[in-house]
Amino acid sequence: MSAPSEIRLKRAEQVIEVAWPDGARFRLPAEYLRVESPSAEVQGHAPDQKVIVAGRRHVGIMRVEPVGNYAVRIVFDDLHDTGIYSWAYLRTLGAEQETRWATYLAELGARGLSRDPPRR
Repeated sequence: MSAPSEIRLKRAEQVIEVAWPDGARFRLPAEYLRVESPSAEVQGHAPDQKVIVAGRRHVGIMRVEPVGNYAVRIVFDDLHDTGIYSWAYLRTLGAEQETRWATYLAELGARGLSRDPPRR
């Protein structure tokens, strides 16, 4: 998988824009990136272990850090920072955004969970 030609954090909008050499472009919201984190904490160690992360509607991105020549680490303002987003995974997240987001919303609903953080 080739590296993106550009990765830009838009802090005010809380999105990461990713452009690829072939012309593909994706706008990936912070909440989507957080709930689809590639970390073991979210994905588990097998497909049936994936955790549905609720309450992240307002999560922000503090920074995006390069990891070698193959990935980035995204540091979220809820202090989650263990996911390493490979170029291939970022491309998949962009290409499958609509389907993955719909599945996430359906899972939240089925479990009686919300995108909103719990009230204190």
